[in-house]
Amino acid sequence: MANLQLRYRQHLSLERSLSRNTIDAYMRDVDKWLTYCEDNGVDVMNPRLDDMHHYATVLADLGLTAKSLARMLCGLRSFYRFLVLDGFLDDDPTELLESPRIPDHLPTVLTLEEIDAMIAAIDLSRLEGQRNRAILETLYSCGLRVSELCGLQMSDLFLDDGYLRVHGKGSKERLVPISPRAVHELQLWFLDRNTVPIKPGHEDFVFVSTRQGRSLSRIMVFNIVKAQAEAIGLTREVSPHTFRHSFATHLLEGGANLRVIQAMLGHESVGTTELYLHIDRSHLRDEIINHHPREIYLRERKAPH
Repeated sequence: MANLQLRYRQHLSLERSLSRNTIDAYMRDVDKWLTYCEDNGVDVMNPRLDDMHHYATVLADLGLTAKSLARMLCGLRSFYRFLVLDGFLDDDPTELLESPRIPDHLPTVLTLEEIDAMIAAIDLSRLEGQRNRAILETLYSCGLRVSELCGLQMSDLFLDDGYLRVHGKGSKERLVPISPRAVHELQLWFLDRNTVPIKPGHEDFVFVSTRQGRSLSRIMVFNIVKAQAEAIGLTREVSPHTFRHSFATHLLEGGANLRVIQAMLGHESVGTTELYLHIDRSHLRDEIINHHPREIYLRERKAPH
């Protein structure tokens, strides 16, 4: 398959004369499709239409926009047209592939600029201000569910190593890389947290109410996110889950491996659970460093000019 991918890249470059950026985008699309096929037992050279429709559904579930989804399916069609043109296949399996119908209520995906604006609009003169900055940054940098964020405990933090231990659905644990910026915001929050009289039984929770000294509820986090969206004039519906979708979409569009994104989100399917268990932690971190907007920005700032 590696040789086939090389032939396809040469086809895009020599026969279609596409730019390097466009070629890289097409190759990333192929890589994601090949990963999906490997994880789900799909024959790459003879996929069913249902397989491709399910693949599109998986991408949509990650929060991919209609425009991005259409572009990825276009890349899929390009790959199979090449296989037919070069004699590897007799028929094009994507001939009847159409972009799936987009639901009426697509998950909202924020731009990096909108996320930064929401965080910048937080009033740091209030005791809960730094806590709220840490909450939004952790949601975006780690792609956590709101329940996972609320349940996060001090004993789950391995900040020197750049990881969080997350307790997901069904009491299943996973390790998720955390960005240096999120670590910084958490450390600043801990300075304020030390001044909060915390109720017995809540001492280990990372995020607590500055008034009540108790762990935060899901509703409280929803209200924090909603207030910050309103503060910058966003009219779309924004929730903690919006940050999770934005995390996944930005990684996916940045070229991160589909399997790795699903592992970091805690997604599971019958065909992929065992594979996720064997993904090396260093590989997870590499994917974040290479493709998360937070890490890209940090890397560009450090680069010599």
